[in-house]
Amino acid sequence: PHPHPSPRGRGDILPSPSGRRGGDEGAAKLRATAANNPIMKPAKFDYIRAENADEAISLLAEYGDEARILAGGQSLMPMLNMRLTQPQVLIDISQSDDLNFIRAENGELHVGAATTQATLEWREQLKTEVPLLSQAFPHISHFQIRNRGTVCGSIAHADPSAELPLCLLALGGEISLRSKKRSRLVPANEFFLGTFLTSREPDELIESVSFPLAESNQRFAFDEFSMRHGDYAIVAVAAVADEEGVTFAVGGLEDRPVSQYWRGVSGNDMDAVLHDYSQSLDAQDDQHASAIYRKHLVRVLGKKVIERVLS
Repeated sequence: PHPHPSPRGRGDILPSPSGRRGGDEGAAKLRATAANNPIMKPAKFDYIRAENADEAISLLAEYGDEARILAGGQSLMPMLNMRLTQPQVLIDISQSDDLNFIRAENGELHVGAATTQATLEWREQLKTEVPLLSQAFPHISHFQIRNRGTVCGSIAHADPSAELPLCLLALGGEISLRSKKRSRLVPANEFFLGTFLTSREPDELIESVSFPLAESNQRFAFDEFSMRHGDYAIVAVAAVADEEGVTFAVGGLEDRPVSQYWRGVSGNDMDAVLHDYSQSLDAQDDQHASAIYRKHLVRVLGKKVIERVLS
């Protein structure tokens, strides 16, 4: 579920627009590796290390849909190796210092595109700033993956079973996109369009994502079911409650995470409400679980998390 083999060889190392070669000594090593291993798992691609966000955006403007952003690579590299994607150019932003940040300001926690999941997970204040993320992180793959994988990378990948897109949707977060032509903020409920499909344009860089900071009257709960710890969730659920109602979000059933807000709901209503909601979801059978079983999990897990936030 989370394979991350590294390619035996790489493509050509191109000079960055600033005139520096991406990686210097590393570039020479990669070039030598490619020469010694002419047959690679992925299709041939060129590699450019961007020094900062402006450089990455300039490269996206130049290459457009033929380029892919590389940050942690935990989702992209397996797709390259299986040739599910065959870009001409990889733009590496992992060393872009201006994209590696976590800032709490204006009621939101902003996480930069080069920030790893582990960096956010081990942030001391996270349990009080965004408690839902603190609960979700232990379910995300294994710590080795979180050490390399980025928060924004998971959002960009848009896997319908992934935990971080689900949390961003449940909390009403936003994605900050920038190209040479414009900057824009996209709400999570408008960003995810389908399996591995988002509203990001080919020339846009996800600079950061923002999670609303928890308010004193809010309560949060997360849970999921997977075949083994670290596997992708068969079903994942999140609940956010305030004095007026409950937001309930589900991942793993449809081609994107989905959410529903119920005003004035009580624990006595939950069985009927969750039954009706689960039946409205467009779940599909696959090799992991049937649609009927997934809907059953929505009811069971949903009741657990909603009871927790209402207690």
